[in-house]
Amino acid sequence: MKSNWTLKEHSTGELEVVVDGEDWKKAQKKSFNKFKKNINVKGFRPGQVPDALIRAQVSKESLYQMAVDEIANDALVFGIQEQKLEIVARPVMDYKDASDEQVTLVFDCTVTPEVKLGEYKGLDIHKEEVNVTDEDVDKELERVQDRYADWVLREEGEAAEDGDQVTIDFVGKKDGEAFEGGSGEDYPLELGSGTFIPGFEEQLVGVKSGDVKDVNVTFPKEYQAEDLAGQDATFTVTVHDIKYKDRPEINDDLIKQLKRDGVETVEKFKEVTKEELTKQRENQAEENFTNEILTAITDNATVEIPEVMIDNEVNNMFQDMDRRMQSSGFTMKQYLQAMNQTEEDIRKQLRPDAEKKVKANLVLDAIVKAENIEIDDEAVEKEYKEMSDLYNMEVDQIKRLLPAENVKYDLAQQKALELIKSSVK
Repeated sequence: MKSNWTLKEHSTGELEVVVDGEDWKKAQKKSFNKFKKNINVKGFRPGQVPDALIRAQVSKESLYQMAVDEIANDALVFGIQEQKLEIVARPVMDYKDASDEQVTLVFDCTVTPEVKLGEYKGLDIHKEEVNVTDEDVDKELERVQDRYADWVLREEGEAAEDGDQVTIDFVGKKDGEAFEGGSGEDYPLELGSGTFIPGFEEQLVGVKSGDVKDVNVTFPKEYQAEDLAGQDATFTVTVHDIKYKDRPEINDDLIKQLKRDGVETVEKFKEVTKEELTKQRENQAEENFTNEILTAITDNATVEIPEVMIDNEVNNMFQDMDRRMQSSGFTMKQYLQAMNQTEEDIRKQLRPDAEKKVKANLVLDAIVKAENIEIDDEAVEKEYKEMSDLYNMEVDQIKRLLPAENVKYDLAQQKALELIKSSVK
């Protein structure tokens, strides 16, 4: 075999592989024998029809087509390896110049695009400092108070305050007409919780039991129901009762109700909470730092991403979303119905993030090559061991699920990212 690669536009091109000699003869013979085995001719048992009779009845073009199908995968693998191509989508195949001696297979391929790196070292990006104050810890104690608080009915004539719970009926109207999903009865709403659209809860501060009040709001522009997004609406609200939170005293007895191992006093709660908040904020700071770096290096780089790569990533993200839904006890169909959206709507929403992710991976791959980053087998085995400990699985089981090449790819990207982080100003 011999191959030739012609790069065209948008990271697409033609890979031609000429199959000749013994490779082509074997493919023709194997295809002919398969055809012979399955053909039925009156007067002959299956598989016993003379070759000459078959060749007289079947066109050479048909036999060539079968032989091409037989040899296509081997030819593609040969061409990819010889031309050192990185294919990102299943190629479309055709063939030409078929004869008994040879055939030329033509594969329309999409390959990994060329990345022109911009600045990626010495970036002026800083990781935010983490500081957990006593006030932060006190807010966590207040959350514990809220968890064990009782709702107590306010006296008749008392006005609702921010943080109170009001039980309401409401009817929403746009242009004087009630709209679907805009009504409710005996709904317990905590003022200040942000449960309803912006501006709704604030207008109920000060109402009293028995009040009927019109609440005027504007739906957010990004609201999921397109017919309501950015639109003005009026809700007629009837207030049934108002309750306030009766919070328990902060003491050791309250902390013991949490039933946390080793945490039975207020002082111990404060100590553990400060450690946890510090770790959470450090993780968030690291994530923000990483995202800023990825944004910077992708903005500085130039790459024309084939649409098929973005489509593939959208599919991956959609399937991941579907799996998370199922693990939470919901189906994608139920979610779409609840959000009044279609699968196509969700895919459109995922597309910008998919494009960013694809570009970031391409840029990191280019940095791996530019910096000659390599991952040895020892590092791969270490990663397998760490995953084994993390997921409580046998190493061999993880190896079956995750090939070594995938681990090397991830480790190389991580190493490239660490190199960039270590070089920031």
